[in-house]
Amino acid sequence: QVQLVESGGGLMQAGGSLRLSCAASGRTFNAYVMGWFRQAPGKEREFVAAISRSGGPRYYADSVKGRFTISRDNAKNTVDLLMNSLRPEDTAVYYCAASLVAFSSAVLDKGSSYPYWGQGTQVTVSS
Repeated sequence: QVQLVESGGGLMQAGGSLRLSCAASGRTFNAYVMGWFRQAPGKEREFVAAISRSGGPRYYADSVKGRFTISRDNAKNTVDLLMNSLRPEDTAVYYCAASLVAFSSAVLDKGSSYPYWGQGTQVTVSS
């Protein structure tokens, strides 16, 4: 089992940048595909980005492609989400998640593929 703790959320003006970080503990970190999801008030949870075990292949939601970058450091057991050109519609609670699934776009964007979740960190983008 793996435990996940997010940090780095906050309030930012539109056009600004934030970096979220997720620290993992427990079983071998590089055994897991890591993902970021978000949930805005009154909306369903949605996929943001995922990164393979090696940190090579990455997969992004169309809404963040070109603006957000996911990365991981297997030596430090961390996965980051760098968010640039933030928009008010990026406002949400952001969750880090871990999975043992194969790195396939068919499953990476589904929350049900991830059995392990952090507690979430709030990101608020003002216009």
